[in-house]
Parts: sequence; structure tokens; C-alpha cells
Amino acid sequence: MCGLVALLQREGLPDADLLARMGEAIAHRGPDGRGQYRAPGVGLEHRRLAIIDSAGGHQPMSAEGVVLAFNGEIYNHVELRDELSRAGHRFTTRCDTEVLLRMYLAHGPDCLSRLDGMFALVLHDTRQRRVLAARDPFGIKPLYWWAGDGCVAYASEIKALLRDPRIARRVDPQALDDYLSLQQVLGERTLFEGVRRVEPAHYQLVDLDTLAVRSVRYWSPDYRVQADTDPRDALAQVREQLQAGVARQMRSDVPVGAYLSGGLDSSLVCALAAGATDAPMPTFTGAYRDGPEFDESPHALALAGHVGADPRVIWIGDADLRDELPRLAWQMDEPAAGPGLLPQAAVARAAREQVRVCLGGQGGDEIFGGYARHLIGALQEAVISATSGRRPAPGELSLAAIEGGLGTLATYRPLLQRAWAGGFEAPAHARYFRMIDRGAELEPVLAPGLRARRDRAAVQARFQALFERPEEASPLKRMLHADLVGSLPALLQVEDRVSMAVSLESRVPLLGVGLFEAVARLPDAMLLAGGRLKAVMRAAAEPFVPASIRERADKMGFPVPMHGWTRGPARAFIGDVLLSQRSRERGLFEPAALARLLEGEAPFGRALWGALQLELWHQTLIDPATL
Repeated sequence: MCGLVALLQREGLPDADLLARMGEAIAHRGPDGRGQYRAPGVGLEHRRLAIIDSAGGHQPMSAEGVVLAFNGEIYNHVELRDELSRAGHRFTTRCDTEVLLRMYLAHGPDCLSRLDGMFALVLHDTRQRRVLAARDPFGIKPLYWWAGDGCVAYASEIKALLRDPRIARRVDPQALDDYLSLQQVLGERTLFEGVRRVEPAHYQLVDLDTLAVRSVRYWSPDYRVQADTDPRDALAQVREQLQAGVARQMRSDVPVGAYLSGGLDSSLVCALAAGATDAPMPTFTGAYRDGPEFDESPHALALAGHVGADPRVIWIGDADLRDELPRLAWQMDEPAAGPGLLPQAAVARAAREQVRVCLGGQGGDEIFGGYARHLIGALQEAVISATSGRRPAPGELSLAAIEGGLGTLATYRPLLQRAWAGGFEAPAHARYFRMIDRGAELEPVLAPGLRARRDRAAVQARFQALFERPEEASPLKRMLHADLVGSLPALLQVEDRVSMAVSLESRVPLLGVGLFEAVARLPDAMLLAGGRLKAVMRAAAEPFVPASIRERADKMGFPVPMHGWTRGPARAFIGDVLLSQRSRERGLFEPAALARLLEGEAPFGRALWGALQLELWHQTLIDPATL
């Protein structure tokens, strides 16, 4: 895992000192090596975290007129190397970077669809006077860009771009609207005006003569149900993809461990990984001493014992909130989507003491259907279908098909109330938006001027375009897609930043194209069979994970006891940030309303967290004269 910076201009050599300063901002991503490349019109800076072939993987790497700076891992590099060798390519290293470089030489940008991995890259093709920038299909690895003033710039983190004096630190009003409703930003925008994300599953081609940027999507999710699906064959294919994906991601020249929450996703990844190694695998679990409702360590320890892993429990308290949030605000670049940032950061820091690579279960909910809102949305659709008198099509969800699991929704009363608030007349995208919209929580604490400027209808329209993009998909598949491209990027941002902050490589085996395609083509009735979330994953995990974890109905989702912490020692810290003079002068919030919120936010509310993150972001990345 690494960090990269690129500066492109029409002529002349990019500034070497500026490249170095930008690279220094992300030195934590790659403490094992530094490289710089400059040619007329192109400058690359690279910081390396050595995982594969530590002696031979120096970057930027060049061959036959092509120069590459790469962040990530290509898990099928062994198979691709064999294929390229048979075609006559000769290799001088064992690293996946050289495989990627020679895949481009052999296939051009089309090589991206052949890669199994997580990656962000910038490649200078001197033969065609162009630059290729690209991200993996799910956006596991970050890549940001900015264009203006005769320059195009790329970087692994926004803070590196902000070292360039040409890039102003201003808030994007549209992105701020997204954040105030969803506590994240949709699409390619960021909260920094003019700074964009290279979108997942896209590559950009930059013409070095004109600096024109052309964006191309090279992979799209396909949710069309495969005809005549045999459940046994489908389940076998899913299980095969799970095993193969984890086995490939165990490839490493440095020690590998696993995050283990005690839930199904991380337990399955851990069990498969433990089965692929001879030594006990180190596992890392975050826990709190704030009551059993916040402590999943017994489940994690049970799984570790079942697979013969070597577990470690990391205890997290309110001091982590006080001491770590300002530092994490800088690491994150943008406000974090939820308080899970805190335990993830603490666990990543502990893992780095023992390993350099850690496997996690991110992506399972978005692919297999693991959120309560998926079942609630399916219930709404089934009720609409039943009351209209329409008979369900084969493979479609019906009330009879899901009624067995509806009792699990009893603990989601606030979410149910939001879901039912507008009745059934609204279209599917509007009903789903109600379940993820947090704007009503923040609305009372916003300053009157900001409240008046907000355009919530535009946020809903942007979400509708995202929700309805897979036209062939069922309502359930559209919910999954909305999470895959809408909310998952914010979770992956946390995954990347907290691991790279401590120079740890975090891998997410559930986010593989092969596994995704095996699940996405299944009928809805399999995905939520019996009204059970992640029914297919539960069945696929049967040979590896004990029933006590497979059949859990009380998964907590890594909750953080914020409600109690805000009434303890952390209360003074939060008040000092949100009611500070700087915060008052900024004019985003109504101080009296914030003070009331600090006295009595409801359990599991997110208004206080959303406001705190937004103010810390301003203080850390917008206000300072220099970074």
C-alpha cells in the first residue's frame, strides 16, 4: 500500500520541491521508500509501503516508455505474470507493480478489467503523450484530482493536493448540502470546492498537449437475474468465490492478521483466512466497558477459538474521543460518516503492532443485503404488491417469503417510524431516502441563514439519479446498489485512512468482482430467504462458521456508546469545539440549539456527531493558513 502524487502541465518540468512537499503530506502511507519522476509536462511522487517484493518494487517504475505510480495490491498478479511470461514479457522483479505495468503495455487501458485487486494509479505513457489515472471497481483505494491554472493534479489524499498553493480551501455548497442530509457526499464531489474523486470503476485519460480530461467507465454492476438459477449451484459458486478471494488476499511477504468484530462478515473472512495458514492468525477486536449492549468480544473470542486464531481485544473508552478526534479529522480529509471511526482507528493502531496487513469484512452488507433497511424496504414492496393484487413473479419477494424474519425488526423502531412516515404512495427512491436521511436531526441546530440556503430537494434528486441508475434492477437490488455507490465509499474512506495513518494495509476480500457478480445475479428470494438478512452468506458460511455466529440476530454494527460519553468527560471536549468562538463566528450552527443538543441527544442520535465532525474539519483543514 502506498501514496502517490502527480502534477501535469503543458510544458516544462513540474516543480520538484512542490512534488516533495505534497508527498510529505502523505508520508504515513508509505514509510518504506520514496521516489520521484519528472519529465516535460509530468511529475510523479511516490511513497511506498512494501508488502510484495520489498527489495524490487521501487516506484515510480518504468518500462518501454511507460512510467507508473501505483497504490494498492493486484491479488491475481501471479496468474497474470504467468500469462504475460508465456506471451514473451520478461520480468526483473516479483512485485505486482511490474505485472500491472506490463499488463498496460500488453492491453492498454483494457487491462483494468482483468485485474483482481484494489488500486489507484497514475501512468505516464510517453509514446502517446497521455496520462492514465484509474481506480478499482469498488473504490477501495482513493484518488482525488483537481484541474485549473494550466495544471491537472492527482493525489491519494486531499491534504496532499492542498499543499499546492493554486488549490484553494473553500467549501463546496452542493457537497455541504449532501453532508447535512446524509453525513457524506454523493458522487465525485468532495467538500472542497474544485477537488473531485476519480470515481470507482473509472479511468481518466489526460491529453498532455491540451490537458483535456476524458473519463471512461470500464466496469458496471450487472443486477439482471440469471435465468433458471439452481440454488445449490449458485451457493457453490458463491462459496468458491469466497474461498478463492480470501486465499488470493493472503498473498504477502509480511505478516497478515484479521479484524474480527464477532459479526458474520468478519467471522467468515477470518475463518477462511485461518484455514489458509499454518500458524495461528492474529485477530483484533474492539470492545467497550460501557455495558454488554456494546461488547461483542465474546462472539469474536468464540470464533477465534473455533478457528484456532490468536485473538487480541482492544478496549476503547471516551478518552479516545477526546484525544484522537482532532488527529483523525486531519487524517480523514473529510468528515467521517459515523462514530465507528473511533474503534476502527484504535483497532488498526493495535493491529499494526503485530502485522502489516489486516483482512476485514467491509462490503458484506452492501453485496449480500445486511442492513435492516433492506428488509424494511423489501417489506414495503411486498405490501404494495400484495395490496395491489399482483401475483409475485418467480424469484420475487413476497410477504409469505419474508414474514419469518420480520420479528428481527422490533429493535429498529426509530428506523421503522422514518420508513412508514410518508406512507406507501411515494416512489421507491423516496421511501429509501427517508431511511438514510439524517437531515431532520441536524436541521434544528443549523443557523437560520444556512437552513434557508439548503436545497434538500436537490439532494433527493441526486440520490434518485443514483438509486435508479441500474434500470433493470429490482427494488431490492436498487437499494443494494444505492448503498454500494452511495454509502460504501464513506465507509471505505474510513477503512483506508485509519489503516494508512499507521502504515497498515487493510484488505477487504468481500469486495471482489467475481464474488459480487455471483451474488448480484441471484433472485431476491434467495438474498432475503425467510426474511433473513444475508441469507446467502449465512448458507455459504455453514462449513466454516459456527451456528452461534451464523444465526445471530443481535449484530450490533460496531456501535459506539456516544450517548454515555457525551455526558461524561468527553462532554467538555465536545462543548469546547462546538461552542468555541471560531464555531460561533463561522455561522453554521445556532449556539443555543447546540447547547441543548449537548444536554440531551437521544441514544444513537447522529446530530451531535455530524456537527462535531463538520466543525473539526473546518478547524483542521479549512482554517489553518498552511498545512
